Amino acid sequence: MSQPTERPREHVLTAPAPTETVVTGRMLGDSTPRTFGDSLRESIRYSRGRGALEIGVIVALVLIGFIIAGSVAPAAFPFLSASNLSGVISQSIPVLALLGLGAGILMVAGEFDLSLGANVGFTAIVFINVSESVGWGWGIVAGLATSTSIALINGLIVVLTRIPSFIATLGMGFFWVGASIFVNGTSPAILVDGKDDVLVTVFAGDFGFFRSQLVWLVLIGLAAWAFLHRHKLGNHIFAVGGNASAAKAISIKPNSVRLLAFGVFGLLVGFAAILISVRTGSMQPGSTDDYTLMAIAAAVVGGTSLNGGRGSVIGMIIGAALIRLIENGLILAKAPGFYIQLFVGLIIVIAAVFNKLMEGKAS
Repeated sequence: MSQPTERPREHVLTAPAPTETVVTGRMLGDSTPRTFGDSLRESIRYSRGRGALEIGVIVALVLIGFIIAGSVAPAAFPFLSASNLSGVISQSIPVLALLGLGAGILMVAGEFDLSLGANVGFTAIVFINVSESVGWGWGIVAGLATSTSIALINGLIVVLTRIPSFIATLGMGFFWVGASIFVNGTSPAILVDGKDDVLVTVFAGDFGFFRSQLVWLVLIGLAAWAFLHRHKLGNHIFAVGGNASAAKAISIKPNSVRLLAFGVFGLLVGFAAILISVRTGSMQPGSTDDYTLMAIAAAVVGGTSLNGGRGSVIGMIIGAALIRLIENGLILAKAPGFYIQLFVGLIIVIAAVFNKLMEGKAS
């Protein structure tokens, strides 16, 4: 009896099953929206997940309240006066926002730099002294090089020794304050001969209801947004801050990314130091310590996670705006000085708690 012959197998070509690409954040290149409507919806979703939208609503409400109060009682609450808008709002917010951007980008990478205030002071002194000696053009170069070098030195200490950046930069902060006194003495560095009309116009120009610091914030803010949310290096910063081991598994070098974040931090701190120096015309060694925690507070209030891996440029700027607006409102209302610290401290704590609750939505 013959055996049944086996039928030859037919080679059937089948299309691979469609797979879904899970996008964890809008900074990924393949999540770029195709239309303006898609971009707007994605921006709102992303901002909501990071707390920036909610903080933005609070800022809008505070601003509306101040505008109404300034319109009803302009003498008692001169919020809308040209001197207040130009002399306070368009100077104090941009400087703190730039420092908040630097601190925030570093926090997204999972690191801190508590020598920020000392860096501002030392950089300003270098900028002023070099400007007085050879001109403000070289002063800018020297200032930015100094601030970036300080940040990279701090970053190398953290990367090579593997001690927490909180401790390493805290100690280096004391060192750079001492270095400021060693270089300049206890007397303030004063910008006189190196200060001309061009320098003032570029870095502290008065255009009526706003000053040039606000223009610099817009330009640098756009560049920071493109870098952090639209460039692969920004994507790497998010990856390392979120999970360094996972980032390393996909060929990202965490230490290089951390040093990059420290470098960007240094550049932003240096530019803010130059803005402060040109506006005030002097710098007293050891007088800039408050900027450290205020910059971190601006980033935290704007939705940046203290644990790394989460944050947005828009949120960092909005956080700085909220802090400075409340400070300005309390000053205009003639509140005692300690009330300002009280409210700012309360805002920071509330923002930290709020950000913790928002982490689930961000994921």
